[in-house]
This record gives sequence, structure tokens and C-alpha cells, in this order.
Amino acid sequence: MTFLVGENGSGKSTLVEAIAAAAGFNPEGGSRNFRFSTRASESSLASQLVLSWGQVKPRNGFFLRAESYYNVATEIERLNSSGLPLLPAYGGVSPHERSHGESFLDFVVHRFGPEGLYLLDEPEAALSIRGCMALIVRLADLAAQNCQVLVATHSPILLALPGATTLEIADDGVITPVPYDEAMPVRLTRDFLEAPDRYLRHLLDYDCSPTRGWWPMAEGHTQTASRGVGVRESG
Repeated sequence: MTFLVGENGSGKSTLVEAIAAAAGFNPEGGSRNFRFSTRASESSLASQLVLSWGQVKPRNGFFLRAESYYNVATEIERLNSSGLPLLPAYGGVSPHERSHGESFLDFVVHRFGPEGLYLLDEPEAALSIRGCMALIVRLADLAAQNCQVLVATHSPILLALPGATTLEIADDGVITPVPYDEAMPVRLTRDFLEAPDRYLRHLLDYDCSPTRGWWPMAEGHTQTASRGVGVRESG
């Protein structure tokens, strides 16, 4: 069980997509039997990768990415309507008939099986906090069933899965194993929740004191989203 973490643009999704394509999965998502394409946008990295397998090659597999999930769900519906009975393998209901999060979990519960290779790209985008906790349970089950799972994520909840390896991609592309407490999503989330006013004063120039409430510190204030979030005020 391996997690990839890093800032937006660090290459997490590109790497997961390339591994999926090199393993024979549809770059837009799905199994090795899915061949639809809405818009070809994958990088050429897959052609540079050479994957090696252990003594037992994965019997099953799936590439599931949040951003193209709608397209995968539509393809499943289309194939099922054409005479291929696919819906039973996805919970018995069309993914479009359930909420994004519910159908996403249906995929992981019903479609993922033992001794498989499963690649997930930012699954937390589809899930609530409880949904992320439910996914942890399923990921633990898959690990116990000799599955290999690679997940690109920003979720500190998913990263808490016991026994998982977390690899952090730095801005310069260097990949380093990190313990849970030092992973960037965990550090930033923990720091923000411990003192949100400290961050908000820096980001928004707001006075967030309990006695004053949420007020601009100066008239004519313009919020800017370009300020970094890594700076913490002293005191």
C-alpha cells in the first residue's frame, strides 16, 4: 500500500497515470478492457517506464481517478446497455444513479478483488470525511488480500492507514519516503486546525480574534489568493 503526496503540480497524478498506462489500463480510467477516450491528455511518461512484476502477476486491476470518474461511469452504462452485464460487478446499480461518493465507494467495494493492482488518483475528491474513513477500511481489506495499491492523495485521513508507505514528491521532483507526522498534508492540516486564525491573518489580513469576530483589518481590503500558506507568524 503506497501513497503519493505533494503539492499541486508536483507530478503525483502524472506519475500514477503513467504507471496505469504502462500497466495496460485506459489512461482516462477503467480496467484493461476499457478503451474509450474523451480527450487524450496523458503525458509521454508511460512510454519511458518499465514495470516489473513479482512471482505472481496481478490477476485483476483498475485505474480509478476522481476527475474522469463521470466518463468511466458513462462507459460502464454504455457497455452494459450493449449487452455486457457489467452492473453486477459495480454494485448492481448504474454509477449515475447514486451520488458521486456512494458510487465511488461501490467501485472499490464491489469491483476491486484479491491479488489485484489498483491505482487511485485523489479519491478523497469524491468522498466526505466518513467516506474517507470507509475507504481506509476497504484499503486495509485489499492489503490483506495481497493487492498492490497506489494512491495519489492530499488526504491526511487516508494517509493514516497502518502499514502504508508514504512517498512525498518535492517541488524539484525528488521522491522521499516520509513518516505520517511529517507528510505535508498532515503537517499543514494539523497546523491550520490548531491555529486557523494565525493562517487567516496572514492569508486574508483579517482580525479573527474572538472579541472582534471576522472583520477586515483595513477598509478597501482586497483578498489575494497568491500568498503562500507555509508562513506562520510568531507569537
